[in-house]
Amino acid sequence: MEPIPLTLISLLLISLTTSQCLDTRRESGISDGLDTFLVTEYGAIGDGKHYDTAAIQAAIDVCHQSGGGRVLLPSGGDYLTATVFLKSGVTLVVQEGARLLGGTKEEDYPNESDRWYVVLAENATGAGITGGGEINGQGGEFVVLENERKNVMVSWNATGKCSGDECRPRLVGFLDSKDVKVWDITLNQPAYWCLHLVRCQKSWIHNISIFGDFNSPNNDGIDITDSNNTRISKCHIDTGDDAICPKSSTGPVVKLTVTDCWIRTKSSAIKLGSASYFDFRQFLFDNITIVEAHRGIGVQIRDGGNARDLVFSNIKISTRYYDPLWWGRAEPIYITSCPRFSTSKSGSISNLRFENISAVSENGVFLSGTNHGLLHNITLKNVNLTYKRWTEYPGGLFDYRPDCQGLVKHNTAGLMIEHVSGLDLQNVKMSWSKSSLINGWGTPLYFRPNTVDKISFHEWQSEKSLDI
Repeated sequence: MEPIPLTLISLLLISLTTSQCLDTRRESGISDGLDTFLVTEYGAIGDGKHYDTAAIQAAIDVCHQSGGGRVLLPSGGDYLTATVFLKSGVTLVVQEGARLLGGTKEEDYPNESDRWYVVLAENATGAGITGGGEINGQGGEFVVLENERKNVMVSWNATGKCSGDECRPRLVGFLDSKDVKVWDITLNQPAYWCLHLVRCQKSWIHNISIFGDFNSPNNDGIDITDSNNTRISKCHIDTGDDAICPKSSTGPVVKLTVTDCWIRTKSSAIKLGSASYFDFRQFLFDNITIVEAHRGIGVQIRDGGNARDLVFSNIKISTRYYDPLWWGRAEPIYITSCPRFSTSKSGSISNLRFENISAVSENGVFLSGTNHGLLHNITLKNVNLTYKRWTEYPGGLFDYRPDCQGLVKHNTAGLMIEHVSGLDLQNVKMSWSKSSLINGWGTPLYFRPNTVDKISFHEWQSEKSLDI
């Protein structure tokens, strides 16, 4: 038998590789005509041990230069990477059964600490992430000492690039970008914040799952910083720190809509602030389920900005005590405005509407402004509040944190009000379990008369005999 010519072997190998690539494209369900670039064609190994950064970045760059399309991480691979930079017009597709793993070394990330992300898009238009797979920050590798109260974390602040133990990489970031899309993806085990939008315009976040270590601090789910026209829907967030957190550091946050989400957190499920130098306005949170949070809904103005025209509707909340190391004392609704420092300006909070809210909590609603930063025009309509103690953590504390007065010993009340002008309660019901009454908690309202005016009650009920 004559030997097969080398050129023929080469052609057969090329044909086989092409066939496999076409099979991968077909299996991925990509059939809409957009160009698709497989990272394996650019040298990615996907064994979880060798870095695939160069191959992934090459596929992204070629896709961008070709006018855009998809960069595909095929199923079955664990693709270890340092920071990869997403470009305009490129959608990163992490296929179901594939994982993109973030590196755990400081040299895996750019020199500037504010660019420490596993996936980073800067000044991009039309960039996105999808695919049904997983982006994993390997957050467990950043835990120095596991602790149920609060984990001790790695800090990369020895170089002076940042300060404190928050010197850890975030998972996914979009900076100064437009038309952002993140959908059908799992974001798992971030070392720090998970998904971060910074000065972005027109972002769409849909059907993503976020899982963070429940005992690790700064494990935020979605942070929306100085970004406008953001839509978040059908997301599942289970993490240790604030779940959905708008922040205004260099500009306002306007037109945020969050719908149909499920949240569990050891901190605040929804938290506006505490970075609040500019305005928050025109927000809608609707059809949200909050499970065992340390705080349910929080609006925390500390830096002179203002919050107004916010609607929270059709929300189910359960809150419970965790260790006092974590901010929050199980408040289902927590609205506060106070200067962070003596030199800080006072901000205002106005025109907030809470409608069709039900809560089971270990603490009461907390509404607190200041002399120069009153809360104005707060409406609670069709709100059912059930108070029940089931943990053994101590109560009897007002929690003004972050900053301000800190923790203050005080008898617990169903509704605490101070420095409020304009509070409308319509069909608000408070009920106490027997266990709560045994623990000495049965005060429906607490307020200082000289700090509160324009309060109206319509069909308000307080019951102390609920047997649950």
